[in-house]
Amino acid sequence: MKKYRLIEHTADIGIVAYGRTLAEAFGNAGYGLFAIITDMRRVRAIEPRTVEIREKDADSLLFEWLNNLIYLFDVERMLFKKFDIREFNGQLLKATCYGEKYDPARHHLKLSVKSATYHMLTVDKKNNQVRVIFDV
Repeated sequence: MKKYRLIEHTADIGIVAYGRTLAEAFGNAGYGLFAIITDMRRVRAIEPRTVEIREKDADSLLFEWLNNLIYLFDVERMLFKKFDIREFNGQLLKATCYGEKYDPARHHLKLSVKSATYHMLTVDKKNNQVRVIFDV
């Protein structure tokens, strides 16, 4: 099963992420985010980080999930490749994310992602897919 696909947007970029479950679609959205930032073939899943988010609904949860991942990249320079979502119910997401610190000798940054946006954001519970536009 394909993890995600890119969608073009006027000045930004977006993804539609898929999964067998909605939790898997959220994880694949994280993967798609980092695939926009760098070549994922160069990223090793060796350092874990725990992420826990609570929100009022699934849309807000997706928005905060992706912006937390962007924050970890901006502050800790972490590039993530594997997302083990241990608990998920549409209002709570607990995950262990695996990746490594950005190394300019090994990682080429393709695009700078500023944030996830609510513009066109959708969480499709029936088809286990999500869509998000990123501000770049």
